[in-house]
Amino acid sequence: MGGIRIAHNAWVLVGDGEKALFLRNEGEPFAPNLKVIQVLEHENPPNREQATDAPGRQTDALGPHSSSMEYTDWHIIEKERFAKTLAEALYKAVQAKKYRDLVLVAPPPTLGALRKVLHGDVVACISAEIDKTLTGHSVDQIEKNLSEKA
Repeated sequence: MGGIRIAHNAWVLVGDGEKALFLRNEGEPFAPNLKVIQVLEHENPPNREQATDAPGRQTDALGPHSSSMEYTDWHIIEKERFAKTLAEALYKAVQAKKYRDLVLVAPPPTLGALRKVLHGDVVACISAEIDKTLTGHSVDQIEKNLSEKA
């Protein structure tokens, strides 16, 4: 049978660095019927709109040369902050016993940022991780995609 197993009443987090859908499976494990619990969106304009100045320069110790500093990518920093917001929401929900099983669906950078900040209680509930961007899809399309995922 294709697809992943999503337990009845399991939560599915479909997220990226700017939007997250918290869904609950009201269907069967291999025939999910996902219902939206909550939607979180985080405004994160491109880096060029967040940065104000060019990076600074540092004078080298020997000679008249100077080196430029590395650019700060504010867009990535905001995505990591959003991952912390998602991790906090998942932790509060698991503490309130709102779910026992969790499926994470996100692109690899978001999954990596989440892994760094998830509490151990949340990690213990994760039954599957899918490295895919599905935040722009409808709930029906997400269900279909998860049902077909091998």
